[in-house]
Amino acid sequence: MSTPLHWTPAQLASLERKGLDFLAEFLEIELAHQPDNVDALAELGHVYTRLGRLPEGLAVDRRLVRLLPENSTVHYNLACSLALLGRVDEAFVALELSVQKGYDDGAHLAHDEDLVTLRGDPRFQTLLARLGAEA
Repeated sequence: MSTPLHWTPAQLASLERKGLDFLAEFLEIELAHQPDNVDALAELGHVYTRLGRLPEGLAVDRRLVRLLPENSTVHYNLACSLALLGRVDEAFVALELSVQKGYDDGAHLAHDEDLVTLRGDPRFQTLLARLGAEA
């Protein structure tokens, strides 16, 4: 059997999925040995989200907020997970906490695809204005 010189989009997607599944399993094993490894947790949260395992990603983000309650980025990531699950009010609470703790990247927030469910809400525009950004 020969190896194709050009991968189809379906083949590439399948390969990416397998790589993400492998990475998730690797990180889960690491966390079984070191449950409070925040770097592994953060990466696992991102991997779960990319795999569409949104409830598991949310659980990881909630765990990171417990471990790093003053970190603005973990609150921002929690807001993203909540928004992806359609939990709009909770997402805004997390975003507000993120900003209170120092998150200030309004340009990223304005275009973050994870927050698309929040964009039509007036609270989103208010938050952007506070950060000096536009949608």
